[in-house]
Amino acid sequence: MDKIGKYSFMAEPFHCDFSQRLFIGHLGNHMLNAADFHATERGFGMDYLNPIHKTWVLSRLAIEMEEMPRQYTKFYVETWIESAMRYFTNRNFRVSGEDGKVYGYGRSVWAMIDTDSRQPQDILAIHDGAINNWIADDVECPIAKSSRVKMDKDLPVVRTIDTYYNDVDVNGHINSIKYIEHVLDLFPIEWYKEYDLKRLEIAYVAESHCGDKLAFSMQDGSDELEKLICISKVAENDSNTIEVCRTMVKFVKN
Repeated sequence: MDKIGKYSFMAEPFHCDFSQRLFIGHLGNHMLNAADFHATERGFGMDYLNPIHKTWVLSRLAIEMEEMPRQYTKFYVETWIESAMRYFTNRNFRVSGEDGKVYGYGRSVWAMIDTDSRQPQDILAIHDGAINNWIADDVECPIAKSSRVKMDKDLPVVRTIDTYYNDVDVNGHINSIKYIEHVLDLFPIEWYKEYDLKRLEIAYVAESHCGDKLAFSMQDGSDELEKLICISKVAENDSNTIEVCRTMVKFVKN
């Protein structure tokens, strides 16, 4: 079996926005599915981990696209492991068309946790470190790694939302991609008629769960087309605010 997994998808019409291009949230889900397919085929996916009370959780994700696939376009998500350490593993992605055209790349960092204690687990203890057999550190991923999103303190909240059934994933917490979708909803549709999303970074700090309220604070980054967003949660029956994740989104004129 090759170290790189290659999985076929299609930009289904109702997974595309008004410009007839794939929503980046759906692309993110395809990347996460490709990661699970790759891990499962090699013996350390969730079908093996869940019965022993372990699972993978996404810690960081960066996606940088030159273009998004148009509706009905068939494309591939390739994924491979760049490195593996005791508590984190780095996994990369390449999105390409059937004709070899490269749409963009992704970088991600994953942790393994105990599903009962929610504490980090030793990745290298699984099958005596067999994950190391699948490292492909010689495969190019030309986009930058995620940066530390530094934000001012005490920024005003620009939006607060409730969380419901559709926000929750198989790990029982708010889905990683749902945060991205909620962030992109901070901008009106008129914004997307003028600007395209070029790069997105998100770093997850804590879990949130169904019923939590999510509060969004935002400021400009290096310029007005780069936005920094902090998401915090307030749990039910609790007044304490806890930071959940930080995001950077970079737009370009379309």
